[in-house]
Amino acid sequence: MSATQQFHQTANDCLERIAADLWPEAKLALVIYTPNKPELDIVLKDSGLNVDEVVSTLRRRGGLGLDGENIYKRLLCDAIIGAMAFGKQNSNPSPEGHWSKEFWDIGHAEGALQDELTQALRLARKELDACQRVIHYAGGFDPAYVNDAQTALKVADTVLEKTPA
Repeated sequence: MSATQQFHQTANDCLERIAADLWPEAKLALVIYTPNKPELDIVLKDSGLNVDEVVSTLRRRGGLGLDGENIYKRLLCDAIIGAMAFGKQNSNPSPEGHWSKEFWDIGHAEGALQDELTQALRLARKELDACQRVIHYAGGFDPAYVNDAQTALKVADTVLEKTPA
């Protein structure tokens, strides 16, 4: 028997003895890790162990929080960001009932609102430009109004250049 197999057997025997002295609903898990060497990680767990409850226990009692860096949180955040980006683009919708659907819906709503605001800005820019042309041809209007409107048109053009047609 290899040293690793012997360790697993010894650890398992110890966990079984500890588990026997726990209250009936209690579950037990042992995690051994070596920093920067995930290939050496060992996880021993009771049958029927709910790993989500283990994470919740670590959050409540073990100092696991949202701050700090770990790959699980990074991957989860990446999935949320991706779902929101796909929602904004109205592509690759999350399946109904999937946890990421809420984030896809948020991205989709924001994308739809951006499209609506862009169209409203395009319309306002078009109408303001038309008014400016009428004022220019009619003559006799206050130049300050014309200058302010031209500035507003430039602001609208700057924003519209950043959005897809």
